[in-house]
Amino acid sequence: MSTTTSHTPPESEGQSDGTAPGAGVRPARLIQNEATTEIPVHLLFRDGPDPVRVPLGPAVVGRRQDTGERPRPRPGRPVPVRRRPLPETDPELAERPARVLPGAAGLFAGACGLTGALVTTWWAGLLPPPAGRAFGLPAYSGSGLGLAHWAAYAGSGLLGAAGFGGLARGRTGRAWVLGLFGRYRGTVRRTGLLWVNPLLPRRRVDVRLRHWRSEAMPAVDPDGMALRVVVLVVWRVRDTARALLGIDDHETYLRECVEAALARVPVEPAGGARGGTTAAGDALTRLVAEETAPVGVEVFSVQPVRVEYAPEVAAAVHRRRIAALDARQRASMLGSVVDSVEDTVTRLTTRGLVELDDYDRKVLVRDLTVAFCSGRGEPV
Repeated sequence: MSTTTSHTPPESEGQSDGTAPGAGVRPARLIQNEATTEIPVHLLFRDGPDPVRVPLGPAVVGRRQDTGERPRPRPGRPVPVRRRPLPETDPELAERPARVLPGAAGLFAGACGLTGALVTTWWAGLLPPPAGRAFGLPAYSGSGLGLAHWAAYAGSGLLGAAGFGGLARGRTGRAWVLGLFGRYRGTVRRTGLLWVNPLLPRRRVDVRLRHWRSEAMPAVDPDGMALRVVVLVVWRVRDTARALLGIDDHETYLRECVEAALARVPVEPAGGARGGTTAAGDALTRLVAEETAPVGVEVFSVQPVRVEYAPEVAAAVHRRRIAALDARQRASMLGSVVDSVEDTVTRLTTRGLVELDDYDRKVLVRDLTVAFCSGRGEPV
């Protein structure tokens, strides 16, 4: 009588009643779905001296139906930052020296005008004899004022007014910008007594090296925290024509350029790891100098002199700094304690004073750590 036996695969055993499979090799359970890589579970929680590294290939995760999941956006190519165009003024507007004469020429013209008026008065017979004798003029009885006399008076008056009215004093560090009927005629930088055409309007401008301390301006640190920054700007007017005629107000423009630079450059408080205020000052100086050069203003330095956090975030930043300082102190203390404990245990075992097994070593290390931390006044 023949007997027929059927062989059941090990994978099917124990599946009907929910019990574990019989004797034999236990199959590895896997975490698997349609969008991830297969990872054996026993490798995730393996306890052993040599960790097993599972190489995982890149997986493309797509949106699964009826789950509401969306794929993460892939990082695109970085968009190149285009440099902003610098402001431009009239290319023909540039400083050039104006034509002026020495002050002696104006004095001579004024004296000639006064002399002409005096002679005309004597010629008309209107000069009193005592005054004529004082000026060394002979007595003369004229016939009164006529057309020729009035013409002489007009010429003498114009000559005297032009001579004395064009006198000007040039001072060191100051300049005049001259114009006529809306046209730029030149700049006077000479010093001393000068004669300038009195028909040309003058606009005085300070060309000395100047400094400006700003009020508290808004800024941010490298982490995006709000700041209040006071900057010191050292600057001067390099091109008087562009500074006065090429822009409405060069001082207001400089102030606004500093505010715009603070909005683009993060400012780090002093003592930071990223250069502090020195790095921020160099970046601010470069930006402001590039934007103010086309309008005739030369900037030498833009340096933050006071950096403080805004009132709305000052308390939170202060607490974070205190916590970071406390963490550093604790880490330093713990490192020194561990070194002391290690040195003590090593000396005891090296000199043969004690014989310690693993358990006794752990107890001794624990007791020494507690003792050292208690002696330093820090909690364990």
